[in-house]
Amino acid sequence: MSNVCSILLFLSVLLLPLPSESQSISGPEVKLLNNELLVNFSLGLQDKSLEGIRNGVDKELRFYVDLFRVWKIWPDEFVLGKSYVKTLKVDPIKKEYVATSNDGSVLIQRRFRSFESMLDWTVSFRDLKLTNIRELEPGQYFVRITVESKIRKLPPVIGYLFVFMSENEFRLLKDSAFFTLEGGR
Repeated sequence: MSNVCSILLFLSVLLLPLPSESQSISGPEVKLLNNELLVNFSLGLQDKSLEGIRNGVDKELRFYVDLFRVWKIWPDEFVLGKSYVKTLKVDPIKKEYVATSNDGSVLIQRRFRSFESMLDWTVSFRDLKLTNIRELEPGQYFVRITVESKIRKLPPVIGYLFVFMSENEFRLLKDSAFFTLEGGR
C-alpha cells in the first residue's frame, strides 16, 4: 500500500506544472467615453512559452473580463463579465501564423505575416467595450482580469486519480483601481 502511495506522489510531482512567475498582466486601465466603459490590458508571456509557440506548440488562452461592485461590509458583487478564448497556431516550416478569437458568439480567424503581429493581436485588448454605464447603479466599481492557459490534453484517468492536480499551465488575476459611477440610471 505504501509503495502505491509513494508512486502516486512521485507521479503527481512530475506532472505538476512549474510555477510561472514571468507571465504578467499590464493594466487593466478603465476609461469612460460617451457613457461606455472601456477596458485596456495586455498579457506578457514568458520566453519559454513564446519559444514553444514559435516551434509549433498550439496555445489556448482564456481571458475573463469581469466587473465588480465594491461593498464595504459584504463581499464584492459580480455585476457582469465577458470571456474570450484565443488560440495561437504556428507552422514554423511554412511560416504560417494563425490566431483565432472566440467570445461565445463570434469566431474570428486571422492570418498574420509575422509572429510578433499575431502575438500583439492575441494578447492585447484595446478599448474593449464592457458595458454602457447608464445600465449600472451608482457606486464604486473595479474590473478584474483573469487569464488562464490550459495544460495540453491529459488523459482523463490522470484527472480522476489526481484531483488536486491543476489543469492550468498558469492562471493570473489582476484588478483595476476602484472607480466611482454616479447617477447611472
